[in-house]
Amino acid sequence: FLSSDPFRTCGKPLKPSPGTGNARPTRSCFSPALAMARPSAALLLPLVLLAAALISAAQGFLADSPTDRRLLVLVDDLAVRSSHSIYFRSLESRGYDLHFRLADDPKLALQRYGQYVYDGLVLFAPSAKKFGGSVDLAAVLDFVDSGHDLILAADSSASDLIRDIATECGVDFDEDPTAVVVDHIGCAVSQSDVDHTLIAGDDFIQSDVILGPEKIKAPVLFRGIGHSLNPTNSMVLKVLSASPSAYSANPKTKLSNPPSLTGSAISLVSVVQARNNARIVISGSLELFSDRFFKSSVKKSKSSTKHEKSGNEQFAVEISKWAFHERGHLKAVNVRHHKAGEIVEPAMYRIKDDLEYSVEIYEWSGTSWKPYVADDVQVQFYMMSPYVLKTLSNDQKGLYSTSFKVPDVYGVFQFKVEYQRLGYTTLSLSKQIPVRPFRHNEYERFIPAAYPYYGASFSTMTGFFIFTIVYLYNK
Repeated sequence: FLSSDPFRTCGKPLKPSPGTGNARPTRSCFSPALAMARPSAALLLPLVLLAAALISAAQGFLADSPTDRRLLVLVDDLAVRSSHSIYFRSLESRGYDLHFRLADDPKLALQRYGQYVYDGLVLFAPSAKKFGGSVDLAAVLDFVDSGHDLILAADSSASDLIRDIATECGVDFDEDPTAVVVDHIGCAVSQSDVDHTLIAGDDFIQSDVILGPEKIKAPVLFRGIGHSLNPTNSMVLKVLSASPSAYSANPKTKLSNPPSLTGSAISLVSVVQARNNARIVISGSLELFSDRFFKSSVKKSKSSTKHEKSGNEQFAVEISKWAFHERGHLKAVNVRHHKAGEIVEPAMYRIKDDLEYSVEIYEWSGTSWKPYVADDVQVQFYMMSPYVLKTLSNDQKGLYSTSFKVPDVYGVFQFKVEYQRLGYTTLSLSKQIPVRPFRHNEYERFIPAAYPYYGASFSTMTGFFIFTIVYLYNK
């Protein structure tokens, strides 16, 4: 049945394609054996790609290893890779795998086969009016909603797309597209900066978790646009604020109306930690991360102190450590509860039982998990509202524990730990447990609270007995 020439149609051999010398058979020309063999080979490539995508996704952010992550860096011009090389090298030295792409790359994609290919996104493309491929505003927001991290840097050329992303994250850039931050008092001393738009910022957030334990001594150079925080968003924080003398306006034109952003209300760099613990850094200056600003000396106007090196590198490196969970990342393990004196977790408690609750909390140090030590971790025994609220004591080794008595209320309770602290990931732990009342044979024979009633009953009977005797036998 099989022909010696597999490429035959209607008993005639196919003619070679022009310029190739190879015949191109159609699906109907294949012999049955060949038709059965070729589909399996055709399916091989998608399966290989799918396996590679799953392996790639598995190497992303894990609770046991927050480092060694894949970062997508989107730029307007690949020259940014060299002009900001110090910052990128610092990321690579800490184990990050950087993938540089132009923002308008037509093959751009954050997902493949339903899995995210990257664990973090660095947007250094302030003038991008739209992204290439399948990436758009909704895709970036979905990326963050899925628990991934984002660093966004803008400048005076910021497009509506970049502004919209920032707005969705709780940050509003100045509506005037020509406005930049101007400070005639808090500016950096520079012969070329006649407009006083080169800001020397030193108003940092007081948080060792976000900016590291080592104090940033030199001011940070900033040239770009300011932004304000959405007052309805409690998750966005100012990390670097402008001085009280700063304002946002076009330095090339004369002010006809008061600026919309003035003073310390102007945020230069802000951070957001979402409810799903995704972290976002938004900077109004792309130059803040540049090699030029990293290496530049800085002297603040009206100050006699000159620093040989600006604080930009330390600031950028430390805030990226926080953004990518190298610092301030908590995990809770071994949540346990049991009756006092026992070790087995019961299926149900009884009212007035004595119980013990414990949990282990660790913090990622950048290389390993270390015990987290704090004195403000609390547990609630909760049913509609907390019936018991106890502060957990710790043994300085990560173990937090407490003991208390089950309230005299039966129902379905929860052990709840809702831990929120500035700069740290949120811990939200919950375990449900029912509480039953006493059984009929578990009550005390004589209840102490009823002793007055017992006394009243017996005294009444005794009085009646005495009255009866006196009444009957009294002449």
